[in-house]
Amino acid sequence: MSKIAEVKTHPVSIPLEHTLWTAHEELKDSSVILVEVRTDDGIAGYGQIHGSPQKAICDWVARFGELIRGMEATASVAVWERLFALTSPRPGGMGGRDGVPPPLPRGARPQVMAAIAGIDIALWDIRGKSAGLPVYRLLGAEKRPIFTYATGGYYRLGAPDGVYADELASFAAAGFRAVKLKTGGGTVADEARRVRAVRERIGGSVSLMLDMNAPYDLADCIAFAHAVEPLDIFWLEEPLHWYLQPADFVKLAAATRIPLAHGERELTRFTVRDFIASGAIRYVQFDATRYGGFTEALRVAALAEQHGVMIAPHTAPELHAHLVAAFPRSSFGVESHGDAARDPVAHGLFRERVEVRDSHVHIGDRPGFGMEIDWEFAKRHRA
Repeated sequence: MSKIAEVKTHPVSIPLEHTLWTAHEELKDSSVILVEVRTDDGIAGYGQIHGSPQKAICDWVARFGELIRGMEATASVAVWERLFALTSPRPGGMGGRDGVPPPLPRGARPQVMAAIAGIDIALWDIRGKSAGLPVYRLLGAEKRPIFTYATGGYYRLGAPDGVYADELASFAAAGFRAVKLKTGGGTVADEARRVRAVRERIGGSVSLMLDMNAPYDLADCIAFAHAVEPLDIFWLEEPLHWYLQPADFVKLAAATRIPLAHGERELTRFTVRDFIASGAIRYVQFDATRYGGFTEALRVAALAEQHGVMIAPHTAPELHAHLVAAFPRSSFGVESHGDAARDPVAHGLFRERVEVRDSHVHIGDRPGFGMEIDWEFAKRHRA
């Protein structure tokens, strides 16, 4: 059996031409951490991490690489469980008396779960390459086009509503049948006007999602939902402040006919479970590249299927399309960025990956996740 021989990181970052905003944060660059895992028989697997700060995450990946060296490279669940166990107390854990690091600091959990994600995705890539199969075939799925939508409408301070309407209309003109607009950065009245401008520009045949980035308390969010309901909104994504919980989402879902989407910032399946089981959300957006990796995303998807909730993973269509393919009865699709200027890393990092065409991701037959990295690009933009 192949053994893990080496784990290393390749942080990549490109400054954006224009500073952009969501309702919550400023975006100055497009970034990813590539995680490379090599086996003792020469197989290389590659994972992705979307998280920050990059240096802290890379440091955790390096530490974990030492801990898993020599483990079976195709035993991704065993590796995942070994690393995840470090996040909690255990007998012999104080002072690391059992020979592994003491329980990891609570404040580092987002970076720890991101590091686990990158390693885990790389191990799934190795599993596919070892078997000579794409990951979706490892999961028993058939090759089929996977629906995708285009995200845009990131705020440019001072820009008029027409800028966003034109941008999303360009996605529709490029063949996307669904588009997603960043919202929540202004008052309820201002945002409703902005959404209306986009709807009028793209027409009624294109689905319109709203990506809100947790801008409102419950009362304001209900008011916003009522204001945009006549505009045929497909979903409200991350609609409530970060500290509000499933019970609050239940109240929001009861107050609006617009479906709710959530989950991209949840660290594990356990908190996602509570949102799914509450019945409040119709779409779960767990992101394997942020926290937990592909192994955890599979667990979330299985739970969603059992509860009649659709999976719609956040970003990284070249990875998440394999997950969606494995759940044909409970999958909506994956997210793409319609504008290369918004995510130049994703558009330039690969010599070969999935093809995005006619509002679908077309997965290929290459083993693993089917990605070929442009290493000259990665070196040129190394963070």
